[in-house]
Amino acid sequence: MAKVVLISCVSKKLNHKSKAKDLYVSPLFKKEFEYAKLLNPDKIFILSAKYGLLKLDEEIEPYNKTLNKMLSNEIKEWADSVLNQLKKVSDLNKDEFVFLAGKNYRKFLLPSLKYYKIPMEHITLFYQLGWLKKEISKLRNKNE
Repeated sequence: MAKVVLISCVSKKLNHKSKAKDLYVSPLFKKEFEYAKLLNPDKIFILSAKYGLLKLDEEIEPYNKTLNKMLSNEIKEWADSVLNQLKKVSDLNKDEFVFLAGKNYRKFLLPSLKYYKIPMEHITLFYQLGWLKKEISKLRNKNE
């Protein structure tokens, strides 16, 4: 069983083509990425509203698209595409997926995954950055 962390894209981006892990520059994304790495996963991917499932080193152009402004059927189509991408790089029935992504980015993915965790499921967006800072500190101390 592999551990796969999925981080959602954010609106704050660089204004030029970059590796996916560098394109997103919001404080929340940076902390989610730092937290994801401290979980010692086998793989980390970014869930992009435009590109679907992104590898960290994949070069992409900046864009202005979010699932939060899409209709439910559009989000379902996006999720189906992401699931097809996920099947190529993971085992949906054996791997554990850790979601650092909002409800719209996970709601149509979850029914197809056997094992998953949503660490910030009950934490409002306003408090997520603070939660991440505390958890990062705990993980750092534990790993020292």
